[in-house]
Amino acid sequence: MGYERFEPLPRVIDVGGDPLTFWLPPDLDALIDVEAFERDERIPYWANVWESAVVLAEDIQAMDPEGRSLLELGCGVALPAIVGQRRGFQAVASDYEDDALEGARYNAERNGASALGTLLLDWRCLPDDLPTFDLVVAADVLYERHHAEALAAVIARVLAPGGVALVADPGRARAVNFEPAVREAGLGVARQRSRRPRGTTTGPVIDMFRVSHPA
Repeated sequence: MGYERFEPLPRVIDVGGDPLTFWLPPDLDALIDVEAFERDERIPYWANVWESAVVLAEDIQAMDPEGRSLLELGCGVALPAIVGQRRGFQAVASDYEDDALEGARYNAERNGASALGTLLLDWRCLPDDLPTFDLVVAADVLYERHHAEALAAVIARVLAPGGVALVADPGRARAVNFEPAVREAGLGVARQRSRRPRGTTTGPVIDMFRVSHPA
C-alpha cells in the first residue's frame, strides 16, 4: 500500500515564490508508537513540514548548484532536499525512519524531483562507504541533549573539503550545545541572520548555523 496508508492530505508550501504541494499525514499524534519511543525515542516529527525546513529550502532555492552534491540529514519528508534536487543539486535525503523516506520519495515524484536519492541513516552507526557531500543540511533536528554532539560528528564525517553545512533550528533549548560540539569536532561554525519564512510575521524565528572546515 505504501505511503498512501497514511491517507496524506495536500499542503501548499511557497518556497521563494515557487509553490510546491506536499502530501502529509493528517494526524501526527495518531502515528505515535509508545513502544518505539520507549525503545529508541522515536517520535513521528517527520510527518510535518516545520518552519526550519521552509527557511532552509528558501536558502537552497537561492543557491547556484554548480553540479554540487547535497545531503539532507534527518530529512522527514525532505522539503530542502527536494528543493535542492529541483534546483540542480545531486541531492540525497537521509533519515532514521523508513516512513519518512517513503514520504520523501512520494513527494519528490509529485514535485518534479524523482531523481532524488534516499538513504536510511543511523547517526550512531555510519556505513564505511558513506561518501562526502558539498552541501550538508539539516532542519530542526536538535531535540535531545545528545543530538548536538551526534549531529556535529556526522557533519564532520560527511562534509567534503571546501563544503558547507547549514543547520536550521527554531531556538530549541538543546541547540545551545551545538556550536561547542561543532568546534569540538574540529569544524568552524558561525550564525547567519535569524529570520522567519518569507511572508510570515508569526511563528518561531529560525537560527541558521553555517559549518565548514577550518581554513
